[in-house]
Amino acid sequence: MRKATKGAYDVVSFDPRGVGGSTAADCGVSEDDRRMVEFRAWPDPHGDISDGVARARRVAEACARNGGDVLRSLTTRNEARDIDSLRKALGEKKLSAVGTSYGTYAGAVYAQMFPERTDRWVLDSSGDPDPSRALRGWLANMAQGADDAFPDFARWAADPARGKDRLAERAEDVRPMFLAMAAELDRKPRTFKDTGRPLTGNLLRQVMQLSLYGSERYPDLATLMQAVRNSSGTDPLTVAEPLTELLSQRDVAVFAGIACNDVAWPRDVASYERAVAADRARHPLTAGMPATITPCAFWKDEPAEKPTRITSRGPSNILMVQNLRDPATPYVGALKMREALGDRARLVTVDAGGHGVWLNSGNACSDRAVSEFLVSGKRPADDMAC
Repeated sequence: MRKATKGAYDVVSFDPRGVGGSTAADCGVSEDDRRMVEFRAWPDPHGDISDGVARARRVAEACARNGGDVLRSLTTRNEARDIDSLRKALGEKKLSAVGTSYGTYAGAVYAQMFPERTDRWVLDSSGDPDPSRALRGWLANMAQGADDAFPDFARWAADPARGKDRLAERAEDVRPMFLAMAAELDRKPRTFKDTGRPLTGNLLRQVMQLSLYGSERYPDLATLMQAVRNSSGTDPLTVAEPLTELLSQRDVAVFAGIACNDVAWPRDVASYERAVAADRARHPLTAGMPATITPCAFWKDEPAEKPTRITSRGPSNILMVQNLRDPATPYVGALKMREALGDRARLVTVDAGGHGVWLNSGNACSDRAVSEFLVSGKRPADDMAC
């Protein structure tokens, strides 16, 4: 970052509430409920969400019992206030900032609450800021994100350069291969030799969803698919089990706290059942997970404040940068952020997949646009494509 901005900045970061060196958030959630493939609450092979409902209730009850004041204070508006406290401590009248992923929402909320205290503001990989849904909408949009990003993986996996690890001769064959493999693992999970635990269809789907975050992760999915394809249905898989590390208590508490404290979620379980059924039909890659229930459906406390509506009121000093095929914050959501900000923002669209752009995607055009803005304050006159 220092090199890209030619030493123009003192680079300062901080540990948001609940993580790192800040006072830790902790709900005391059990180990079984902190495995990613369970915490994400993937529906069962038939679309049933009963296990997810029970888990969401357990996590919400644990957070109500153990979270305390720290958990209740976790909101995006409070994070914006904390950023402003950091500004005061630094003795600065204005801040320049780069926010990525959820950081774009925190950055947008700060720019809405304290517009006169922003200088050069970069939002890298934005989600839909709809105040009625907030992070619920971000989770739901991951279904479209996977659909957008999977073709990049398919082209990579069918490239002759893969040699013996090539999954298919044609890119268009990779998606049906993946869907068929996940369905077969739904019916008959395989076993990992190193741990004895099962490879289910949902674990394969979770590895897929995370592998789309960047091409450097593609081998994670390809290796797992090759292992399944190249062994009999009765032999244990010799490939290492993926995603064995538990989510930390802090990660669970902070995600749940912000998601559930920012905005009220529906409490009717049947509404999630309907949403999952529709999402499974529209987006079979993610099999209903982005639409399923979370602990927020059983959250004890109502939001202490109304969620922030992002608007076009404020200085025109925001630069957005976004990959066209982002699996986590898809382009359709970023366009909603762009629309909300109006003339306050310019958007640099990058013809690439993956999550995160500046100094991450290897695109010289977008890197140059962001770096020049941070150094000189000059933005593109209009939205531009790289």
